[in-house]
Amino acid sequence: MKSDNRASFSGKIGFVLSAAGASVGLGNIWRFPYLCAKYGGGIFLLVYIILAVTFGYTMIVAETAIGRNTKKSPVGAFHELSNSKAMGIGGWINAIIPILIVPYYSVIGGWVCKYLFEYIREDVNVIASDDFFLNFISDGAASEFWFVIFAALVLIVIFMGVRNGIERVSRMMMPVLVVLAVIICVYSVTRPGALMGVKYLFIPNFKDFSIMTVVTAMGQMFYSLSIAMGILITFGSYVKKEVSIEESTKQVEIFDTAIAILASLMIIPAVFAFSGGDQASLNKGPSLMFITMPQIFASMGVGKIIGILFFALVLFAALTSAIALMESAVSTFADEFKWSRKKGTAIMAVIMLVLGSLSSLGNGPLSNVTVFGMGFLDFFDFLTNAVMMPIAALAICILITKYMTVEKLEEEVEQDGHPFKRKKVFAFMIKFLCPLFVAVILVSAVANVLGFIQM
Repeated sequence: MKSDNRASFSGKIGFVLSAAGASVGLGNIWRFPYLCAKYGGGIFLLVYIILAVTFGYTMIVAETAIGRNTKKSPVGAFHELSNSKAMGIGGWINAIIPILIVPYYSVIGGWVCKYLFEYIREDVNVIASDDFFLNFISDGAASEFWFVIFAALVLIVIFMGVRNGIERVSRMMMPVLVVLAVIICVYSVTRPGALMGVKYLFIPNFKDFSIMTVVTAMGQMFYSLSIAMGILITFGSYVKKEVSIEESTKQVEIFDTAIAILASLMIIPAVFAFSGGDQASLNKGPSLMFITMPQIFASMGVGKIIGILFFALVLFAALTSAIALMESAVSTFADEFKWSRKKGTAIMAVIMLVLGSLSSLGNGPLSNVTVFGMGFLDFFDFLTNAVMMPIAALAICILITKYMTVEKLEEEVEQDGHPFKRKKVFAFMIKFLCPLFVAVILVSAVANVLGFIQM
């Protein structure tokens, strides 16, 4: 039974900006530039774009259509379309992923809050010192404090609801984010020596291509486009019938990829300019944003202003993604347990505090406690991104091909009266290539952690 009084976005713009907000986050602004730099620059970007317009497009359309057809969050949607206990597990995996991600994601969001605060009040050279970041994250009290600050910002927006909270914040933050990104990009690419970084980013060198370029680009696409996190099914359930899913998907993809490219233009040319063209400087991993970029800002005459703008941008992006993750969880609680938004938000606050504190304290007081040799933050990241998300995506493919049927999904996409232009591509991808892709991601990620392959 579909709910007639379910909350909804005001229209296409509300959905597109909210879905884009869900997609545009730390994955775009930190993870994408680092991986792009490590796996060949232009060739990685080319592979990513090809995958985004095929695999990414297919999964976004599929999840949004499932949500709009059932007017339910992942668990209810899977149950309604399949009425199968086995498929019900797939629905719960989709639903649990954001519940596990948002606590550790909020820890990193807290780091961003800390850096923005420090750029406002502190000297740039102090922030750029080698031990500033490590001293901060190993200080349990400081890390916990900023984690709680970020989590509180997310909870406030969720408590306000779909239109008053999520849509209103996304409408405000997304345009601001783009403006900030463009300002920092212009500054970055005009630095002496930055042109080498621009060429590295945009000119594919096929000598840098390897199978790991494809595997890593696929893994990044999950992270970046919010695929198989339950978010798009939940947001799809708020989409009105007259909104074109296909057109909205195209706009979300363009927005997300554009921000990833802008982020790369902010970071890669700046690192090239700062390091004198040393590509090794790009392979700093998690420390690229919190150690390398502050060192670059410190070398600039207006580093304090650029630092404030940069971390304000990252904070906006992190908030919109965390809000989407939280909304998916709260929506599941409302649908499955009939909890009010207030109660669901309160329960998520407790879960965030418990699991987030483990990740927050994992670099300090709990640094000696590991799970399969990983700290809590790394473990939760591996469990959700490398294991659960590929399984969740595979469950979505099976749900559509075996239970809902591709034909019924196509009818849902065409509800707005417009033809489904890429119908044949969608059918081929969802039946054959998408299951293959997610199997490759799952096997390669697990093999990497076990030490069988090096990513």
